[in-house]
Amino acid sequence: MKLNILMVEDDQSAAEMMEMFIKKEGWTMEVATDGEQAVEKFSANPDQYNLVTLDLNLPKKDGIQVAREIREKSPTIPIIMLTARNSEAEQILGLGVGADDYVSKPFSPLALIARIKALQRRIDIEESQSRAKAEADKVKEKFDVETEHIKISKDRREILFDNKKVPDITPKEFDLLAIMAEKPKQVFSRSQLIDYVWGYNFFGEERTVDAHIKKLRHKLEKVGANVIQTVWGIGYKFDDSQV
Repeated sequence: MKLNILMVEDDQSAAEMMEMFIKKEGWTMEVATDGEQAVEKFSANPDQYNLVTLDLNLPKKDGIQVAREIREKSPTIPIIMLTARNSEAEQILGLGVGADDYVSKPFSPLALIARIKALQRRIDIEESQSRAKAEADKVKEKFDVETEHIKISKDRREILFDNKKVPDITPKEFDLLAIMAEKPKQVFSRSQLIDYVWGYNFFGEERTVDAHIKKLRHKLEKVGANVIQTVWGIGYKFDDSQV
């Protein structure tokens, strides 16, 4: 990946030396020589930079304040702090305001390049994992039945009414709704619903369907409306087109 790096460094010779190594990698670099200029450059177009190297000791505005202001503009831009200070307290302070890595001066240009590459690899892996999770979540969120108001996932045994979960659905209630919602406005007789939901070997009363439909309607109405209509003398149908 080609990087565009903002180097915040008041030491001109150090910046020029790093620029040679950065160009050798095929990357580009801009330099800010003090804290105020760094914030101005970054704020003008945060998206143009892939990474910031930030000296802690800067004129006009120190590196800690610069890091805070950069983080306000971009929570994710990688920041490597460069400083002559090497105390643990300073490192903790730098990392605490949003730096991703910390390099003490004097440093080897090749070592800094290696740190940049390692940080970028980590970010690439995290982004790849995030994309994979997002794709997996999309798959998880697929629904087998989608009507104007109802979504049904058979794998998750989940029913949503206008994106609100219908609570406490029993297996038989779920199956009844799923069968009817797959064919909106089609009328199902009680015997058909028994065959689909309970199976051909069911020996109970057809009125069992009525009892389950009554409870199902009540649960649907808790989050939406009654979408199961009675067709007198025949049975029931699903229709949410008039809700």
